[in-house]
Amino acid sequence: MSNSTIISQYIPSLSDPFLQIITVILILFFTILIGKGITIYLQRSLKDKMDKEHLNILLKTIYYGLIVVAIIGIIFPLLNIDTSGLLVAGGVVGIVLGFASQSIVGNFISGIFLMIERPVKIGDQVNIDNKLGYVEDIKIISTIIRTYDGLYIRLPNETVFTTSITNYVANLTRRFEYVVGIRYEDDADKAIKIIKGLIDDQPYALVNPSPSVFVDNLGDNAVNIIVRVWAPATEWYDMKTKLLWIIKKTLEKNGIEIAFPQRTVWFASELNTKRIDTEHENNVSIRGTDEV
Repeated sequence: MSNSTIISQYIPSLSDPFLQIITVILILFFTILIGKGITIYLQRSLKDKMDKEHLNILLKTIYYGLIVVAIIGIIFPLLNIDTSGLLVAGGVVGIVLGFASQSIVGNFISGIFLMIERPVKIGDQVNIDNKLGYVEDIKIISTIIRTYDGLYIRLPNETVFTTSITNYVANLTRRFEYVVGIRYEDDADKAIKIIKGLIDDQPYALVNPSPSVFVDNLGDNAVNIIVRVWAPATEWYDMKTKLLWIIKKTLEKNGIEIAFPQRTVWFASELNTKRIDTEHENNVSIRGTDEV
């Protein structure tokens, strides 16, 4: 049994030409009406989530796709047009194109979901598939990233959609952290007070969430003070690179030095140490006498 016979069981054919014309016009009219309604709804829902150019492509694809489905699936059976050959040919072509363009279709669908979900936006600083940089463009098939070195990388949307994405600026605020090690003989309470004062002087250091400065642990060579500061995501990097050097210089001006690795060697016996020194001096004298 052909496909047209199966469809005709549910959609009766019309023999009167005038009735056929009227029916076809009505079907097209309602199909266009439904397509317009769907596209208007999607345009209002997605206008803030998708780029205008990409949204137009999606709406046109849906609109004309509905018309094609209505013509092949409803109008042709009403006009007694056998679509079995068309469906077979279309199926074969679809299979061939499916294998040939599998990755393209996957990237296209992933691109649509990326534009709807919007985990990243143009201008965001991101880490996608270990590629760090700025998002330059989000297209239907691929996403363009400009690295911090100025290189442009094209990532397939399927890769972007299926891999983990780290967006460094999605949140309005971001925290950075230092470990400041001071000497054991220095006053840790004084150092903490100085660091808190320096943070308060920073115009972009946020009050809420509040900064944290505290002694974290007693290390082998230093008393380690943890410094945690929240800043706007747009000012995070500049503030992080500047504040650490200010802390170091200010602590040193107040007599508090940054500790460095030190080792103290204890000899088991002071007598043995003197004996070694005496033997060394004797050896030097003997060698000097021989040379003379």
